[in-house]
Amino acid sequence: MKPSELFSSRRSIREFTPREVTRAEIETLLENAVAAPNHRLTQPWKFFVLGPEARRAYGVALGARKAKKIEDPAAAEQLRQKIGEEHAALPLMIAIAIAQNENPEIREEDYAAGMMAVQNIALTAVALGLGTHIKSGAVMDDPAARAAIGVADGYRVIAMMNVGEPANVPAAKPRKSAAEVTEWLP
Repeated sequence: MKPSELFSSRRSIREFTPREVTRAEIETLLENAVAAPNHRLTQPWKFFVLGPEARRAYGVALGARKAKKIEDPAAAEQLRQKIGEEHAALPLMIAIAIAQNENPEIREEDYAAGMMAVQNIALTAVALGLGTHIKSGAVMDDPAARAAIGVADGYRVIAMMNVGEPANVPAAKPRKSAAEVTEWLP
């Protein structure tokens, strides 16, 4: 598949078939992730492949954050467990973390490199007939979510990726053309 086809085929997949992602597919995703450019060759990334128990624990942590808005304790607990079960049922989740360098310039470069690794995973998934849903947000700093992932202090979780065979592929959303966001300087 040509790179332009990979780029135009990538979508955020929210529904997956029950097919498990094979160990060989996971290793291919991660081998391509570590090929991402990284300034100073810091290789700041660490990948966490979550099994069903870890996915459930992460989902419960996410559910607990959402349940804070619910006054009824039974309904809040039901939401926590529901989100936990939804995450446990996902074919694969990968957490991507980067080492937190004390130098702000290196820390910023490492974040960019980590996100390039995320993109490599997403594009490799398309090439393998898989799909991804990339997630970020405050939950990744939540102590319960970090414990579910098993990430140590000194690492920042920058993305969670749900991966699997797409149950359906949504249509492309409209995007601005390159010409609309490009300035040619003399």
